[in-house]
Order: sequence, then C-alpha cells, then structure tokens
Amino acid sequence: MSDSVRPLLVIVDGANVVGSVPDGWWRDRRGAAERLRDRLAADGVPGLPGPVEIVLVVEGAARGVDSAPGVRVEAAPGSGDDHMVELVARAGDRPVLVVTADRELRRRVTDLGAEVAGPRTVRPA
Repeated sequence: MSDSVRPLLVIVDGANVVGSVPDGWWRDRRGAAERLRDRLAADGVPGLPGPVEIVLVVEGAARGVDSAPGVRVEAAPGSGDDHMVELVARAGDRPVLVVTADRELRRRVTDLGAEVAGPRTVRPA
C-alpha cells in the first residue's frame, strides 16, 4: 500500500492525555489507559475525516494494556516520548498527527514533519 492511500496515523501520548484531567487517574494508571483506549476505540478522533490508524503509546504502570479493535496499543520499552518519535520517524512520508501537550515532544515530532494536537482532541476536559 502506498503512503498516499494509507490512513492518517494518529499517535496518542497516553500518559500525557490521561494526565490532562485530574480525575484520580494516578490511583489506577493502567485502568485510566484502558478507559482512554476504550474511548478511542468507540469514538475515534472527533473531527478527523476519513479513516485513521490510532496508536496509543503507554509506559510505566500502564504497560500491559492490550490493543482493542481500532486502537493499537504499544508499550514503550523505555521513554514514551522516544518511542513516539521513533514511530513518527518510521512513518516516512505518511501523514502523522501526535496528540500531546508535552512541549518538547511536540518540537521533536514537528521537526520530523508530524502535525500535533492537544489532549482535548481525544479527551474533552
């Protein structure tokens, strides 16, 4: 499949998106990541036309969250930020949107050609 017909790759910074709302996520990081995965599987990314491929990157206590239909979960082997940068680099010319509020990560992925959006894109406050 050529890059021109591949769907938009949406990479979601799980820790950053979960941490964007103080709803007690810190008591159950894995459960919070699973709820985010389930919301992404049910709702996708509101406002994005056409098919998208969603990758939820988890790290730390959220490792071990399984993928679900429509959402591939990847456990970062080390730094979640480094893993997301690697995913963007591997995407080549494919369009990529990274969902995070992390300023340094945003800089790193835009340097590689990705677009960025904040956590509210996938998780209303």
